[in-house]
Formats: sequence, C-alpha cells, structure tokens
Amino acid sequence: MDLKALEESIERAELRDGATLSFHHHLRNGDAVLNGVLAACAGRGLKDLHVAASSIFPVHAPLVDHIQEGVVSRISTGFVSGPVAQAISHGMLPNAVRLQTHGGRAREIDEGELVIDAAFVAASSVDHAGNLSGRVGPRAFGAMGYPQSDVRAARWVTGVTDHLSPHLPEDVPALHVNHVALVDQIGDPSGISSGTTRPATDDVSRAIGEMAARVIAHSGVLRAGFNFQTGAGGVSLVAARAVGCEMARQGIQGGFASGGITGTQVDLLLAGLFTHLRDVQCFDLAAVRSIQNNPCHQMMSAAEYAGPHVDNTVNELSAVILGAAEVDLEFNINVTSRADGVLIGGSGGHADTAEGADLTVITTRLCAAGFAKIVPKVGCVTTPGQHVDVVVTEVGVAVHPDRVELEDRLRAAGVPVVTIEDLHRCADSQASQQRPRLEETRIVAESFDRHGSLRDVVRAVVR
Repeated sequence: MDLKALEESIERAELRDGATLSFHHHLRNGDAVLNGVLAACAGRGLKDLHVAASSIFPVHAPLVDHIQEGVVSRISTGFVSGPVAQAISHGMLPNAVRLQTHGGRAREIDEGELVIDAAFVAASSVDHAGNLSGRVGPRAFGAMGYPQSDVRAARWVTGVTDHLSPHLPEDVPALHVNHVALVDQIGDPSGISSGTTRPATDDVSRAIGEMAARVIAHSGVLRAGFNFQTGAGGVSLVAARAVGCEMARQGIQGGFASGGITGTQVDLLLAGLFTHLRDVQCFDLAAVRSIQNNPCHQMMSAAEYAGPHVDNTVNELSAVILGAAEVDLEFNINVTSRADGVLIGGSGGHADTAEGADLTVITTRLCAAGFAKIVPKVGCVTTPGQHVDVVVTEVGVAVHPDRVELEDRLRAAGVPVVTIEDLHRCADSQASQQRPRLEETRIVAESFDRHGSLRDVVRAVVR
C-alpha cells in the first residue's frame, strides 16, 4: 500500500505517542487498512499506540512486529485470531488485551469510556462531498455497522478508500469525516468470507444443525413475527435452512433475521420467510449484492445491534444459534481460548445475543482435534450459563436445569433430551487427548461483558 496519503492524514490528525486508533473489520481477513495505517505510524516513529479494532484477523499479522518494536502496546477488540492472538497468548503484548463484546465496544465509545484519537474507516468508495460507503466500488464489502459509533466520537476521522464516486448512499456522512486518504487498495473483499459461510455437508454437522432447528420448532418461540439470528458456521447455516423449511411448512412469516448476514439469510428473505434483514456486517459476497440492491436488507450500527445502553436488536431476538469451543457443566460457553489456553477469538456478538434472545441454542460436537468440548469447567467464560438454554450435540440435547417448561416441551416432542453430565461423559470417553494443565501465569487478556463487567481472564501460555 502507498503510505503517503495515510502519512498525510496522520500528520493532519496530530497523532502523538500513546494515541488510540480505531479500525473496523468489515473487510475481515481481506483488510489492508489497519496494516497500512500502522506501517505509516511506525514510519513516523510513533510509539505506545492503542489499537481499538472491532476485530483482528490473521491478515493483521504485521501487527506482531509493531508490538515487538513498541509501536503498539495496548489492544482493545471484540475478536482476535491468527498470529496476533498467538503473540498475545505468549505474553508479547505488555498490557492485557481488552476483549469486548460488539455491543460493549459500542457502549464504551458512546459513553466516553473508550476515547478515540483517530478513527481510520475503510470505505469501498467516497464521493466528492466526502460521504463514505461500503456498498459501491470494485471492492464493495456491504454494511458499515461497526464504525458508526467511532466516527461520531473520535477526535479525528479519516476515510480510507481506493475508489471515488460522484454521489453515494451516506453509510458514513461527510459531516463526520475530517480527511479522505486515497490509497491504491483497501484490501481484498474475498477475505470477507473467512471461516465457514456455507451450510455444512458432513453427516454429523448436518444432524446437529437439523436437531437445533427441531429444538426451535418445538420450543414455543417459532410463531408469526419470529426474529432469528445464527452465526456463519456451517452447522448454524444448516440449522437456518432447516428453520426456514419449518417456517414454510407451517406458513409462518418472521419479522427479521439479523447479525452478520450470509447468502443463507438472503435466501430466507427472498423466500418471503422474513420481512427484512438487519445487517451489521456482510459475511459473504452474496450478502454484499443483496444490501446493494434490496431495500429490505438494512444496515444497523453496532450500538443498534447489541448496545445495552440503547434499544437494540439482540433484545428482540426470538432465537439465536451459536457455536462453542467448550461448554461446561454449568452451561458456561468458551469461544475465547482453546484447550491449551491460546486465544482463538472472543465474544464478538456471542455474549450479546445469548443475553438478549428469548431462546439461546448452542451447537457443538462432543470432541474436536481429540479434545473433549464438554468439560467440567471452561478455560474462559465468554458467555455465562445463565444465558444459555440448550446445548445440541450429535448424541443428544441438554437443557439448562432452570428451563423446566422448555425441557418438558422438547421431551413431549420426542427430542432426545439428556443431561449435561451425560454429554460430558460421552465426550470424555471419545476424547483421545487430555486437556493440558495450565500454569498460573500473568494475565494476557481480560474479557468483559457488554455492560463493562469483567467476565474472565486468560493467562499467558508457557512456551
């Protein structure tokens, strides 16, 4: 990336050592803006920067060098994976990373807890008035939900683009933009589809997804006006399609499908099963095309999505289907760290949606990579068990003991209900590897809920 335009914006913003810079992740694993801005900051000799990115992906590996060289000393984010997660897990970052939920990040910005010196906003196009859009241009990525709080609160806002248009839909209005940096390329939109964005095809995953849909069908929440969200994983998308089939069979039209949107949710909209989509980010290019052309596919900000300080979409959800790296006997969910303690992600919208939805369904295999996924105690509590209703696996369904009426409904419908202890025993018997015993080392990550309370910590992995 040509850094001259970014260097000019950094100079105009009068950034100093210790500044807080924010970024959004709508280009996901195809993003080039964060890397370009930090390279420009390093070139100007800036140190001790705070990177406040909505998410960090493997493409952001150059951030590791900036940590080693002292350019970056603090990170706040909703999700971190790849080389940066590995570096943090081994204690490279001098300060513990602050892991937020997506709704919590928006709340922190809106309420002044997270003060941003400069927001660098990737835009697929900018018009001559300075309006930013993610829906126009050769590298269109769709919705721009995450930077909406940033641009209203930051002391300085730079729109970073590689395409100019005469007139644009105002995804970010010009009144919030101080400067536009025209670069050669903001990134690769094909990286939006990092992870699984197609329904799973293997028998076990399909069985789990279809069972999750069966749970929803018999739970009592599937009725007219049903509001629904799934993750972008293969099992969740199987479940979404199966829920759609059940809605069609019963003649039910839902209200909205929400979250990060894929082509699966677009298909449900086009089939008339939902009246509209509420989209904070597009998870694949089919969703990008939809938000470009369909007025029923609507963008929402991260605050509108999950901010606890405002009316939000997750609190209107009838049901959400989520995944898990680990589930424990108290129904606590970990999507933050793997069995050996290394960071693999973070809440993102996981804890937000689980807290807000009427019905929270967790789908998971019993084991992965030889390790049991149903464990006595998770390595890190991302989402507390009190916000989880059902855990669906390939051998049965465990219902939270407080959800007696739900368990009765599922049993009456012939759903194979077992206890969480049963699932743990099955997982333990199938596991070929034992979870390593982790040492009490220094804290490298602090995980917060959307209200700002510390949920759990992750400690450094001993080499």
